Amino acid sequence: MRIFFILLSFTLVLTASCAIGPRCFVKVDSISSPKGNSKKTYILLSGIKDVDPTDLQFKEFASYVEKALTLSGYTKAKNFEDAEIAIFLSYGIGDPKEHVYSYSLPVWGQTGVSSSTTYGTITSHGSYSTYQGTTTYTPSYGIKGYTYHVGSYTTFFRFLILDAVDLEEYKQSGKVVEVWKTIVTSKGPSGDLRRVFPVLVAAARPFIGTNTGKQVDITLTEQDDRVLEIKGLKR
Repeated sequence: MRIFFILLSFTLVLTASCAIGPRCFVKVDSISSPKGNSKKTYILLSGIKDVDPTDLQFKEFASYVEKALTLSGYTKAKNFEDAEIAIFLSYGIGDPKEHVYSYSLPVWGQTGVSSSTTYGTITSHGSYSTYQGTTTYTPSYGIKGYTYHVGSYTTFFRFLILDAVDLEEYKQSGKVVEVWKTIVTSKGPSGDLRRVFPVLVAAARPFIGTNTGKQVDITLTEQDDRVLEIKGLKR
């Protein structure tokens, strides 16, 4: 039982975070005003300082977001004047964070003797006798002890934010009024945001423009149909 616990604990350490490959654990937190879901015509803008909408990475990421918005019933406006809302897209990745852990592994070997068997002969010489014998020992095996090790793994914090502003209100009063905001976060070993981003968008897609009331946990893989749909690869 103890061996099983050790190996299970070690496995959980290696797979606990968002491991792009097997599976990715994502948190989605979305909030909306009462009329937030009624405005469906949008323009998509950069919410990151010094990142222009013509930036190649922004354009790639925006294409995934636009796919999700289309699947959620939104329509991209042809120009600023026709849009009901402006959606600001922000994203990023944190510095690598190293995590140190310790674990033990069993050492298998001989622990003692389980039994012994003796064979011998008695030789008589008149009134005297001599004995000659051999004893065979059967060893027992088990865990002799444990070796202790220290390891480490690195995780990155990745995020996506979609912040929708009421353009009709802005045009009339000049006030910036939020209608909804969706925040997506994840931690994992991959520092490749281009690889992780479609997973973040796929996790957010059902909650865009809604009010989750709390942070929602989503588990996805890169080959999940929801991710392939965002990539435009679903058959």
